[in-house]
Amino acid sequence: MIDTSAWVEFFRGTSKTADTVTKLIETGKALICGVVYYELMQGAKSAVESLQLCGVLSALPYIEMTSDLWTKAGNISAGLRLKGVTIPMSDLLIAAIALEHDMEVLTLDTHFASIPGLRQAVKD
Repeated sequence: MIDTSAWVEFFRGTSKTADTVTKLIETGKALICGVVYYELMQGAKSAVESLQLCGVLSALPYIEMTSDLWTKAGNISAGLRLKGVTIPMSDLLIAAIALEHDMEVLTLDTHFASIPGLRQAVKD
């Protein structure tokens, strides 16, 4: 699963993270979920940029949130809050999807490391 932070690097164009995203797209391993789709779309600065985003993102395999995944995300959040750790809901949803589907998350956000059992993709 590619987090929004890694997608932003991809669209900026020149970084090791952008290269990793490119490789994931080329090998058919890039996936998208609603939260990431939303975050990227809400960041579009023009109608043209919005259309370009839709063109790229709509070509990717899409994973939907289920009621079980909402519960899983809530449970992850509750467990972390007991330890004094608060993570944005959007990232908890991404983590729940990744955990459920045994996927790594490619991200630049360090707080993903606080989520028990979540594997982060190694950036080149």
